[in-house]
Amino acid sequence: MAFLTLDKMGLAVSLIMALALLLLGQGLGIFFVAMMIYFLVLSALATWAGKPRKKVLKLYQRDRGVSNVIANGGCPTIIAVIFFLLSNYLHAPGLALLAVVGFMGSVAAIMADKFSSELGVLDGMPRLIFTFRKVKRGVSGGVTSLGLAAGLLGSLLIAAGVFLIWDYVSAIGGYGAYGIVVVFLSIAIAGFAGTVIDSMLGYYEEKGLGNKFTSNFLCSVCGAIISVLLALAFV
Repeated sequence: MAFLTLDKMGLAVSLIMALALLLLGQGLGIFFVAMMIYFLVLSALATWAGKPRKKVLKLYQRDRGVSNVIANGGCPTIIAVIFFLLSNYLHAPGLALLAVVGFMGSVAAIMADKFSSELGVLDGMPRLIFTFRKVKRGVSGGVTSLGLAAGLLGSLLIAAGVFLIWDYVSAIGGYGAYGIVVVFLSIAIAGFAGTVIDSMLGYYEEKGLGNKFTSNFLCSVCGAIISVLLALAFV
């Protein structure tokens, strides 16, 4: 029996990742795990939204397995490893904070992409992101107005999680009075940028370059990198 949208193997791998996040995150371990559970719940809701119509369009995918879990959770887990090393061996709290921002940016990107793809198919005919040519629903690289708006919403919902750890961020961030806005916007913008990049990569998927796994994984990596760069720009 599937848990939310994960099949048995996907659930097993996600539990291993959750344990790794809990241990590597130390004081922030519970936060890291909570954000991934939050992502899982929101992504399940997005998957179930418009379920009858998606079934008619043959675009409903209920169970997701190991490849989906790794594509979405691989980058956040790697960042948790980096956070652990920076905190315990390099003793660099400022860099550790940037790792947290990167973690959030990565999760925001995969959340934005999930909302964009799952809710975007409920809109009209999508257009290819580079050529604006109309394509069938479900074609990689296609975007809709609803999908882009949903992606921004998904990114904002994840970025809001930074308010839960603001005491940690403000203690070592050095962002000044508007720090909460800076970090929040850095994560939100990065998340939205991640799903746009995913659509760009999807365009090349249709040409035989890459696949869903590589696009989703690189989406999360780009979300992490962009969020860190934006946060650094405002220090």
